[in-house]
Amino acid sequence: MSKPDFFPTKTQPLLVRLVQSIAYWVGRFKYQLRLRVSEVDLGKIRALGDARIVFMPNHPTFDDGLVMFLLSAQLGEIFNYLVAYENFTDQLAGFLQKSGCYSIRRGVGDRRSIAHTLELLKQERSRMVIFPEGGCSFQNDAIVPFRTGAIQLPMQAMQAITKQEGAFPPCYLVPISIKYRYLKAPETIIQRSLQNLEEKLQITPATTDPYQRLRGVAEVVLQQLETEYQLTPDPDDDWNGRIKQIRNSALNLCETQLNLSFPDDFPLRERVYKMQALLIEKASGEPSLGLENDEILYQTTVRLLNFDAIYDGYVGAYPSHERFIDTLTRLEREVFRVEIPKPKGLHEGWIRVGKPLNLQDYGAQYQGDRQGTILQLTEAMQYEVQNNLLDMIYHP
Repeated sequence: MSKPDFFPTKTQPLLVRLVQSIAYWVGRFKYQLRLRVSEVDLGKIRALGDARIVFMPNHPTFDDGLVMFLLSAQLGEIFNYLVAYENFTDQLAGFLQKSGCYSIRRGVGDRRSIAHTLELLKQERSRMVIFPEGGCSFQNDAIVPFRTGAIQLPMQAMQAITKQEGAFPPCYLVPISIKYRYLKAPETIIQRSLQNLEEKLQITPATTDPYQRLRGVAEVVLQQLETEYQLTPDPDDDWNGRIKQIRNSALNLCETQLNLSFPDDFPLRERVYKMQALLIEKASGEPSLGLENDEILYQTTVRLLNFDAIYDGYVGAYPSHERFIDTLTRLEREVFRVEIPKPKGLHEGWIRVGKPLNLQDYGAQYQGDRQGTILQLTEAMQYEVQNNLLDMIYHP
């Protein structure tokens, strides 16, 4: 039986309430994760009453969906979640749908998902979770640019209601900043991860300094990638120049093999999502002689997303335990070929709720300048999320 192109929500409130009642224990013991959110931040959400709400969290890890579910349990609310199509496996699809999730096929203009989003947003007391980065950034306190579609869809839904009812209803965009902190022996986690990587790469560290050991691992990974893509780095290039060259080579390989081309200013993530959609479509069709090559190409697209936002200086600028672990996790994904590494230890997902923004206040402006208004609101959401993340570094 072929996999459906779209998985709509099939929310079962009783099941959601049951799972919410045990969510703390599941998070704590299965995922080694718990939520930390203040009553002040919860109060910002509760103060919005029955108005429609679209939560817009950053997306640093694969744990973020669970963090938002734990938030829903704290609030006693049932959320809908826009979730990447790839997560709807045979084992998980039914549970995800019954829990309020529905699929989005990134890179293909998923009309059924868009229509379903608009339908859900039009419902009274709608509670929607959309990750505006479009995918994991793998960075604990930095974000990648927000996609305008996350704002466009709620505005479009409210415009449709306005045409039907003659009045623009309240609908709040709520910026959510998620940041993780490790609670037990983060130094031990870092040492263990470094040791595992060094053993795999056959590195004998010349120092006990964790940061220098991290750079030693990263240097070997860079060299291996340069060898794979037959690159000779310019002696004058710093690490960021070398990373960019590797990224471009991987991107060019995929585009050439798939016979695709994009404008120079087309964002990397959007290119990758389109390539992944094409590869998934090919894999779901008749088996071909190129199946093994397609798998290699797909793994290359995973590599591109893994290293999309990485840069030299991320750890050095602020050598927190979490930034160390962010970078080590990226390296583990590359070296051990694992998409989702196992939890490294007990950690908290800290939530900071930013200033809610009511789309109702921008209805008239949108009529006069649709593109400009959406861009303005997107930038405002992105700024609020990023600013709160930075504030959480110094004022936890």
